[in-house]
Amino acid sequence: MVLQGGGALGAYQAGVYQALQENDLCPDWIVGTSIGAINAAIIAGNHRSDRLDRLHEFWDRIAFEDQFDLHQVPDSIRQFNSWLSTMHAITTGVNGFFTPRTASLFGLGVPVTPELASFYNTRDLGTSLRQLVDLDYLNTPGGIRLTVNALKVTTGELTSFDTQHQQVRIEHIMASGALPPGFPPVRINGDLYWDGGMFSNTPLETVLEDEPREDTICFMVDLWSAAGPEPCTIDEVQTRQKDVLYASRSKMHIDDYLRLHVLRSLVRVMYEQIPPELRTPEESQALTKVGADTIMHIVRLVYAGRDWHMASKDINFSRGSIKWRWQQGYQDGLQAVKNAAWLCVVPAETGVVVHELNPGV
Repeated sequence: MVLQGGGALGAYQAGVYQALQENDLCPDWIVGTSIGAINAAIIAGNHRSDRLDRLHEFWDRIAFEDQFDLHQVPDSIRQFNSWLSTMHAITTGVNGFFTPRTASLFGLGVPVTPELASFYNTRDLGTSLRQLVDLDYLNTPGGIRLTVNALKVTTGELTSFDTQHQQVRIEHIMASGALPPGFPPVRINGDLYWDGGMFSNTPLETVLEDEPREDTICFMVDLWSAAGPEPCTIDEVQTRQKDVLYASRSKMHIDDYLRLHVLRSLVRVMYEQIPPELRTPEESQALTKVGADTIMHIVRLVYAGRDWHMASKDINFSRGSIKWRWQQGYQDGLQAVKNAAWLCVVPAETGVVVHELNPGV
């Protein structure tokens, strides 16, 4: 699973995972950024029987109670309720996630220590993660591999923290979601890190570049859509701007991967023309790594909610909105499983097949 960043929209990812688990399609690797890293850590950091309960506990913890019964009011009142929820998050923070730095002079331009250079304190998120993620289980070999991405502040480089190569701790997960200037950077081994979504909000390239290459089914769960209508109001302009900024760059990554795949295929064909007596063990080993013919099926699911063209939809933690997004993810996940498009036979030289659940979204 590849999980994009998107704040409160991340409940959609939890719904997709529920559909997969109920159909015995639990991933063996999850790559996440920002809220995607949090969802990923909760999934990978718990026994299968506990994962959905822990996900529900996290999203219930951070949800705001609605001011109205959303089943009994028209859309205009639902929109007003979302606005109230957003204003509540901005002014008072989100329970179990972040709180305002009321005494900080950071907003007035006064220098502060780097770890305090933000409008909100995310200490509560650390507490929530420690309660919901079993770090011993997460880092035990044989479980779900977890990769979370963060941006090194001083160099602008993307860094992957991966349980296959190191112990992943709470600070690694928090670093992946440290979006400035709202949230503070996280210091790890002397270096400061920000939200990995600033570099790439959809960490698909982490999967595409992984070695050794294997036949793969990848569920890519996006929370922002690069496609959308022409904006006419300031709200629509700001929403479209944010959608484009954080939308998936998957097409570019896939095109690059396909070009490399063609080159690898050519390497294999050329190597097979060399007489066996002229081949060396070193060349054969290199071919195994570089020239492997594999197929990757990417099942792309995209959150299609427009949220009344609210640019702040990612900080709308209304309980009704969270439940709706979770349910949409669940229904889309069930549809993807029902389609099972990855079972279709394709030529070995294909390289990558993208299955769009909602084409054009």
